Amino acid sequence: MADDTTDRNLPATGRRLEKAREQGQVPRSRDLGHFAVMLGAVGALAALAPMLAGRLQELLATGLRFDARTVAQPEMMLERLATFGGVMLLAVVPLALAVGLMSAAASILSGGWNWTWQPLMPNFGKLNPVSGLGRLFSKDQLIETLKTSALALLLGAIGAMFLARNWPDFVAALAQPLPTGIGQIASLLATAFKYLLLTLAVFALIDWPLQRFLHAKRLRMSREEVKQEHKDQEGNQEVKGKMKQIARQRARKRMLANVPKADLVVMNPTHYAVALKYDEGSMGAPRVIAKGADRLAMRIRDLARDHEVPVLQAPPLARALYAHTELDQEIPMALYSAVAQVLAYVYQLKAALAGRAPMPQAMPDIVVPAELDPHNKPGRRPAH
Repeated sequence: MADDTTDRNLPATGRRLEKAREQGQVPRSRDLGHFAVMLGAVGALAALAPMLAGRLQELLATGLRFDARTVAQPEMMLERLATFGGVMLLAVVPLALAVGLMSAAASILSGGWNWTWQPLMPNFGKLNPVSGLGRLFSKDQLIETLKTSALALLLGAIGAMFLARNWPDFVAALAQPLPTGIGQIASLLATAFKYLLLTLAVFALIDWPLQRFLHAKRLRMSREEVKQEHKDQEGNQEVKGKMKQIARQRARKRMLANVPKADLVVMNPTHYAVALKYDEGSMGAPRVIAKGADRLAMRIRDLARDHEVPVLQAPPLARALYAHTELDQEIPMALYSAVAQVLAYVYQLKAALAGRAPMPQAMPDIVVPAELDPHNKPGRRPAH
């Protein structure tokens, strides 16, 4: 059991992977980067070769030609130098752009896009020689050293074999006219670059999945770490739940503060209460300004009575309003008729109490569409 809690043999959780990315820890393949850089450089040189060959021949011919005018006017040398520099920029700038783009593409391909300043922050722990020796002799560093040594030996062997096989051709190119010699050497170098790219591609295909495996292995977690992370997340959930509870309590207080402003409260005697308000000048239809169930319904009823807001018993309408309306929203069109009957009765009652009209008879029966009354749907009850 002790090994289960100390050995990191469990895969990294999503949170662990996210934190690693925030710290700049993503899988990167150096060999893939080397291959991409060489591919970009060779591609740029191949694309620019026809143009550069012609310009270089022209520059060589011009540079090796001197006359009395050139010697008499030193500023001519500056003009030639500027011309040479322009031609070199035409070669260097596209080459640098190609190398940079391919290097960025290789980084994104191996580890994805990751933008963070964390690796640039000072970390004095890296200056500790003890931890440095530990990293130097780690298993990952040993694998990287062996792989780099194998690549260097293989490239050296291929280079030596290529030179041994093509040395006579290089020597023969020196005896050729300049344009022919340049073309012959360029052809030999193109072949050498093909061998180089092929070797780097093989190592990149090996190193890319290897680095992803080693990265996943470095981020493995022990059972204790997984449990601790789960506890931290549960703690965060508790805090979030507490904040939501506080928000609900504040919303309930604001809602109860609106009850005295209501025109009436419609109730199912023991379960639901809905407070309605209607202003003909600013509202298209009556609006729900408070609603509640059970204890909250009783609280709304008591507040309404304390502030002389009419409280009417209309169980089907109360159930329908509670189930199909939201706070600060107008009632649905299907309940217009039923609510209008209730409001009309309330207005008549208020006028009678003020001595402006006779006392109305008993409140008429309120007709609510059957599909809006939750009690007509077996097995369902409006959410509290």
